[in-house]
Amino acid sequence: MPKSIKRVLVTGGAGFLGSHLCERLVMAGQDVICLDNFFTSQKSNVAHLLARPNFELIRHDITRDIWLEVDEVYNLACPAAPGHYQYNPIKTMKTSVLGAIHVLGMAKRCRAKVLQASTSEVYGDPEIHPQPESYVGHVNPIGPRACYDEGKRAAETLFFDYHRHNKVNIRVVRIFNTYGPRMHPFDGRVVSNFIRQALRGEDITLFGDGSATRSFCYVDDLIEAMVRMMNGPDSFIGPVNIGNPAEFTMRQLAELVLELTGGNSKIVVKPPVPDDPRKRQPDIRLAREKLGWEPKVGLRQGLERTIAYFKSIDMESFRAPTPNY
Repeated sequence: MPKSIKRVLVTGGAGFLGSHLCERLVMAGQDVICLDNFFTSQKSNVAHLLARPNFELIRHDITRDIWLEVDEVYNLACPAAPGHYQYNPIKTMKTSVLGAIHVLGMAKRCRAKVLQASTSEVYGDPEIHPQPESYVGHVNPIGPRACYDEGKRAAETLFFDYHRHNKVNIRVVRIFNTYGPRMHPFDGRVVSNFIRQALRGEDITLFGDGSATRSFCYVDDLIEAMVRMMNGPDSFIGPVNIGNPAEFTMRQLAELVLELTGGNSKIVVKPPVPDDPRKRQPDIRLAREKLGWEPKVGLRQGLERTIAYFKSIDMESFRAPTPNY
C-alpha cells in the first residue's frame, strides 16, 4: 500500500497505453478512475481490473465536461492511428483541444497534477534528426494528418498557458512510436499491421520504398517513464521525449516480423502515404538527465512478446474501429 493513496484519473484508460497505465497504478495501490468512450479501445483491455476495489470504469467522451475530484490526471484520450484520427478529423481536433481544456479546468479546480500524453507528431516531417525537445517542428497545418498533429500542438499550448496563467501543475511527455500487448490488431499501426499480416499469411505492405525510419518503444518502458514524470519534481514539467532511440527502416521491421513469426508472406510495396514523415528518432538526453530513464527492452524482445499476444487472441473477434482498415 502506498504511503499516500491518490485518486488518479486516466482519460483514454481502456486504450492500448491507457490500460497498461491503469494496471500499473492499480497494482501500486492508487485509486484509479478509467475514463473512455470506447471508440478505438475495448473493455477487454481492463476487464481484469474491474473486480479490484481501487478501480472504476466510466464511459464518457472527454469532449464533454465531467466533474470529478482527483489528485492526478493522465490525459491519454485521443485516437492515435492515422486511419482512426483521419476518419473524423474534426472530432479528433475536438478531443485534443476540448479534452485538454476539460482536464486542465479540473486540475485547476482540484489543484491536481495533470500530465499530457503528447506525441512525436508535433515535430511533423522533421528537418532535424534526431529530434530534440527544442525543435519546433515542420508541420503541414492543412494536410490529412493535421487534425492530430496540430491538435496535439494546440493541447501543449493550452497546458503551458494554464501553467503560466493559472499555476496549474502540469507535465508534458512526447511519445514516440510505442508497441506491445493489447495493441488493437486493426489499429493500422505498422507493428500491428505487419504482425497481423504475417500471422495470417497475407502480403506485408510497405508504403513507399521501405526506407522510411521509425524508433519503436516497448510499452512497459513508456509507462515507466510516464509514471516517473508524474512523480518527479515540479521544477521539471517538460516537454520531454519518451521513446527508444534505436532507429529501424520499415523494411527492416517487416523482415524481423517475418523472421519471428516464421511466416512466408511476401513484402509488397505500395505508393507512399501523403505527409508521412520520412524519419523519426527521439533525442532522449533530457529524459536520461531529468528522469534517470532510458528504454530497457530491445525491438526483438519486444516483438517476441507482442507476437505472443497476437497469437493468444482471436483476431477475428476484433472489429476494425473505422472503415479505413
